[in-house]
Amino acid sequence: MLLLVTDTSGKSGSVALARAGSANDVEVIESVPLAGGTFSAQLVPQIAALLAKHGFSKKDFDAFVVVSGPGSFTGLRVGLAAIKAPAEILRKPIVAVSLLEVVALASRVSGKVVAGLDGGRGEVFVGEYAVEGESARFLREELMSKDGFLAAAQGLIVATPDEALAGIARESGISTVQVPSPDAARIAALGWRRLQAGEVVTPEQLEANYLRRSDAEIFVRANS
Repeated sequence: MLLLVTDTSGKSGSVALARAGSANDVEVIESVPLAGGTFSAQLVPQIAALLAKHGFSKKDFDAFVVVSGPGSFTGLRVGLAAIKAPAEILRKPIVAVSLLEVVALASRVSGKVVAGLDGGRGEVFVGEYAVEGESARFLREELMSKDGFLAAAQGLIVATPDEALAGIARESGISTVQVPSPDAARIAALGWRRLQAGEVVTPEQLEANYLRRSDAEIFVRANS
């Protein structure tokens, strides 16, 4: 089964081809980095280049795995739009993946885990999950201040790829696991498990998980 795996949520991103087999067997054929700020110019050409390089066509896609957030408004809009069109034309399923869930699973601990990602502007994208083995049950995701993040994590385990967040959590006496940054392999593995469980969406149902209001929404509310 051929999967297209995309992540345009952050300052940089990636697009990858992955081959999924039985059980949890997923192999990334190739992953290509995408430079932030130019996703709209890079994503579709890089997909075409990957297909040509490895002798595939768009019709060979069996499913699409896409990071739906949290992250950049522009990046997520570009990434999701690029997936919706071929998924609709080919009538193939889409799996939407949260980076916070990828981070929580990367901790490899059991129990409640608070995943943290730098949200910019002094804020933190926070996801609380109940992790057991290779599954994570969603509890909540929010955008918090750093103080709010530390308060939410008290008595739990923090998982983050961000060295600064790991540092302040440890300084606050919170058990912390610094995990690798989410990559195409981890995103593909989670996507494949969710695909097998039937956790898919249609192009119409695919939505970005921003967590943060846009600058336009903030401006309107501030001036209303």
